[in-house]
Amino acid sequence: MKSKFKIKGLDCANCAAELERVLQKLEGIESVNINFFTQKMELEYDESRKEEILQKIKKVIQKEEPDVSIEEV
Repeated sequence: MKSKFKIKGLDCANCAAELERVLQKLEGIESVNINFFTQKMELEYDESRKEEILQKIKKVIQKEEPDVSIEEV
């Protein structure tokens, strides 16, 4: 399943790239693309594990970039 998210509070393109690398390693995520300039994230993941994966993503973001938040669009 593919979903799009709006990212708030992301400070730099390097931070976006690092966050993308970390999220790509999570189990259940097939692909992730973070665009710093548009402040959007596209995510492709296992639909049957959506809630579990979203919780993991939020936990990773809180750890890596505490000022960043995401919301599904």
